[in-house]
Amino acid sequence: MAHAPVAQRMAVLLGAGADADDVVQESFVKAYRALGSFRKGSAFRPWLLRIVANETRNLQRSRSRRARREELASVPEDVLDPAVEVLSAERRRELLDALRALPEQYRLVVTCRYLLELDEQETATVLGWPRGTVKSRLHRALERLRSQLPDKEVQR
Repeated sequence: MAHAPVAQRMAVLLGAGADADDVVQESFVKAYRALGSFRKGSAFRPWLLRIVANETRNLQRSRSRRARREELASVPEDVLDPAVEVLSAERRRELLDALRALPEQYRLVVTCRYLLELDEQETATVLGWPRGTVKSRLHRALERLRSQLPDKEVQR
């Protein structure tokens, strides 16, 4: 279960909230069943995280909009990256609120690149997008974050 912690973080950060354990478990079951379709020589982690992302999206589709917003508001402190932990609680709240306000495609790309620390190619694999799409959506997402947090610096 070497990939369980990053799968757990991804599920939580993409909105699974309290259901993250169930999403990860279901993702591992689906990954096991699909091992025959895994291409040898490919990176396993992005392949698995793509399954986690898809399972998280499936969960979100099944929730009502109100329940989804409540779950997104409860990101557990212990899944945040140590660099984020350094930020003050207020700054973290502002940044997470701004991230949650982004359209899904932008929220996903920022989550993969900065909160899960995936490189561009891994992000492209996880999200099922071309690498150029990852770059352009990341650029647009960061611009939106900058406009929402004008007095703060959003780093690339």
